[in-house]
Amino acid sequence: MDKLRAKGRSWNWSPKFRKWGARERANFWIGMVFLLPWTIGFLVFTLYPMAASLVYSFSIYHPKAPLEWAGLQNYAGLLNDKLFWKSLYNTLYMVVIGVPVTLLVSFFCAVLLNLKVRGQSIYRVIYFLPSIVPTVASVILWLWILNPNAGILNTLLGYVGIQGPNWMSNPAWSKPGLILLGMWGMGGTIVIYLSGLQDVPTSLLEAAELDGANWWQRLWTVTVPMVSPITLFNLITGVIAQFQYFAQAYVFRGTQNLGYPLNSTLFYSVYLYQNAFLWLKMGYASAMAWVLFIIILICTILLLKVSERFTYYAG
Repeated sequence: MDKLRAKGRSWNWSPKFRKWGARERANFWIGMVFLLPWTIGFLVFTLYPMAASLVYSFSIYHPKAPLEWAGLQNYAGLLNDKLFWKSLYNTLYMVVIGVPVTLLVSFFCAVLLNLKVRGQSIYRVIYFLPSIVPTVASVILWLWILNPNAGILNTLLGYVGIQGPNWMSNPAWSKPGLILLGMWGMGGTIVIYLSGLQDVPTSLLEAAELDGANWWQRLWTVTVPMVSPITLFNLITGVIAQFQYFAQAYVFRGTQNLGYPLNSTLFYSVYLYQNAFLWLKMGYASAMAWVLFIIILICTILLLKVSERFTYYAG
């Protein structure tokens, strides 16, 4: 029995549950049957691997040997592993530098694509097309673009008197080269920003213009705050994606060892893959996976907390 209060009065109310009829029970079980494939997939391919990896992270696991309990040995080993810290540094480099640069360029591309010019839809398609190119094909294309001897990028830099770096063999330039490669596929981020820009009330922009604000002042004081929820969404998804950076680095090294050159592209997921599937250290790799999960969780919570200071939600 529940006690209800309203306008200073209170009374008791007992909810009455109606017994289901035969048709309602049949509809319920039909719904359960439709949910069954998803439930089985979730249990087999998501919940069970997560639980197993948690157990493996505290064990020494080999496919042809019994599971051996090791306690915190795998986690303690990470603290003394130089390659672990190197891979974490490389990944944080992409998160701290790659994500903000990509968001900034995506936003200004979206602003340009939001201008009322002839052939606007064609320009939008051109910007979005690279994002649907398969990752491997994009990386192979950029291996040609960044080629230090015959690549188009260094050739263009040479026209303005700049000697282009060796993007693929110089450890100092390999990660900037990968950031450029990532900006090639930012069409999805541009589209999300574009949808946010089209929701900015024109009345606010017109009021700012009547008050004498120029283009830059309208952009900074009206447009940027109004699309701040979009920025937060792109920021969080971008950070999570960069922490899981793998395919581009795997293809980028070409025929060389993983992490080439000099472990400058040995990102966290690449090192995790190396431990799990090349060296068969499943327990160690599982510990790395759970550490990565905790890092991503902490970063996401911090971003959500900090976002309260710069995110504006109308209403």
